[in-house]
Amino acid sequence: MLKLHDELIEELANLLMEQNYNPVVVTNHRLYARRFLDYLAERDMPVAMVTPAQVDQYFRHAVHCFHGRYGRPPSSRWHKLPHTAIGRLLRLAQGTWPPEAEIEPGEMLRQTICHDYETWMRDERGLADETIDSRLREARRFLEWYCDRSGTDGLRGLTVRDIDLYMDVRARGLRRISLAASAAWLRSLLRYFHLSGQVPTDLSAQVISPMLYAYENVPSILDRSQIEMVLEATGRDRSPRGLRDHAILLMLAVYGLREGEICNLRLDDIDWRADTLRILHTKTSACSYLPLLVPVGDALLDYLRLGRPKVECREVFIRSFAPYTPMKSLYGVVGARLSAAGVKPAGKRGPHVFRHARAVELLRAAVSQKIIGDVLGHRSTGSTNAYLKLATEDLRAVALDVPGSEVLS
Repeated sequence: MLKLHDELIEELANLLMEQNYNPVVVTNHRLYARRFLDYLAERDMPVAMVTPAQVDQYFRHAVHCFHGRYGRPPSSRWHKLPHTAIGRLLRLAQGTWPPEAEIEPGEMLRQTICHDYETWMRDERGLADETIDSRLREARRFLEWYCDRSGTDGLRGLTVRDIDLYMDVRARGLRRISLAASAAWLRSLLRYFHLSGQVPTDLSAQVISPMLYAYENVPSILDRSQIEMVLEATGRDRSPRGLRDHAILLMLAVYGLREGEICNLRLDDIDWRADTLRILHTKTSACSYLPLLVPVGDALLDYLRLGRPKVECREVFIRSFAPYTPMKSLYGVVGARLSAAGVKPAGKRGPHVFRHARAVELLRAAVSQKIIGDVLGHRSTGSTNAYLKLATEDLRAVALDVPGSEVLS
């Protein structure tokens, strides 16, 4: 038994070291795993048969021991690291952890419908992954609401009243633009229900959504001085994370790229001889070739030489903490760097504020909409029109006097 436990702990340590975890983290995992396995051995509990209830029992025992040793209960965050270590240990011993719970009939129905709906959107409609994910989130929300009300008898009883009631529930706390998006995703789901024969009538036209007007919302934007403040503050951080974030922010500011286009950038997309970047646009799946400007190239070189973890994956930008995997989101990076520079945009603080700012700079430089759309990866000039409303100062500068507007003395 002890030999088996020793082998399991060694396997856990090797796994963490392969994922480039800090040696201190590996040592702590060894310690937590050893204490848990010793507890099991004292009670003759085989690790391969441990249940979630027995893990909870162990932590109650550990809290009791902590209180007896220090005369006080542990902090609320005390369980976090031991839970993580024990979870990883049990995944090695049992294959999966926590064990899969028995699926209720209602959940089985929802999973089946969502799986088939996803297959239809991908294979029949050819939709992008981001679009599929958004529609699936709405589908799960609607099916959970409907099954809780109507049971697991399927969708044959779905009516217009059900749709109206659901939209009333969704409207609580949502802005008009968010509710309109929810309605559009629900229409897609209802069309699928009808086409797949699960609902006899196409109810998609019965979804009522708020009226939206073209370009009614002004996106958040940074001015050039704010962008310079963020880049300067981030450039002073010469840590591996700072080098990475500086390269990312430069690419956002200089090229106006989307979040996914930066996260998906691969080492093979950088042509150092030709000084070009190959960008796969996430919305159109088209490729663009952009010049690799000197500041961006220098920042990328600094990161690749001094900041990027040594990993086998080909994506350029990697998480700064183990496990070292490709980045999936830039919202945390942008939000943290804006705060560190003391920059507070009036609205949202995501990566798109740099994209909006780049579009306005190009508009003010008298660049044509067609070229701006090509740089930003837009499918049509209509997509670029949304950025015209951002240049409000330019519109004021060319405003005409209205005849008769003079104040009479």
